[in-house]
Amino acid sequence: MDSDWKRFMRKHWRTVATFVVAGILAVASAVYVFLWFVGNAQSTGLVPRTLGLWTMGNLVSFILDAIFWELLLVGIPVVVAVVGGWLLWKRLSDEEMKGYRLFRKRSRKTRGGGGVSLFFFIAFAIKVYLDGNWNVPISTWTLDYVVGSMVLILEWTLIILGIPAAIAVVWWTRHVMKKP
Repeated sequence: MDSDWKRFMRKHWRTVATFVVAGILAVASAVYVFLWFVGNAQSTGLVPRTLGLWTMGNLVSFILDAIFWELLLVGIPVVVAVVGGWLLWKRLSDEEMKGYRLFRKRSRKTRGGGGVSLFFFIAFAIKVYLDGNWNVPISTWTLDYVVGSMVLILEWTLIILGIPAAIAVVWWTRHVMKKP
C-alpha cells in the first residue's frame, strides 16, 4: 500500500510542484533583495563601506532596515502564497482529507534557546548606548571593553532573574514544609 504522501502527490502533483517552485523563488528573491539592500546601503551612506568604521548605530539601523525591506518585498508575497495554499487545502473534500493522514501526532518536544542570543544582543546594544559608544567605530573597542560588558550584562541578568527565583524557592520551600 502506498503511503499517504505518495497518494497525495500523485493526485495533486501540479499544486505541489507550483508550491515547490514558489518556495525556491522566495528563497532566491530573499537573497537577491538582501544583496540589493547591501549595495544600496553602502552607496546611500546608510553604513560605511569599511567594516572597521561601523558603529553600533550603523549595525542596528542596518539590521532594522534589512528586516523592513525583506518583509516588504519578500514577506508579503510569501504570506499571500501561504494564504492561497491554505485556501486550496480547505477546498479539499472532507472524505479526501480523512483519507490522508499527512500530519500525524508528533512529540511536543522542542529545542529552545533562540531568544537568548537576541536578548544578549539587545542588552549589549543598551550597554553600548549608555556608555556613550553608540557612534564610536567598533574597531576602536578593546577586548577588555567587550568582555567586561558581557560580564556586566550577565551579572544584571543574574540579579534580575535571580532575586525573583530566590524568593520563589524560599516561598515554595516554606509552603512545602508547612504541609503535614
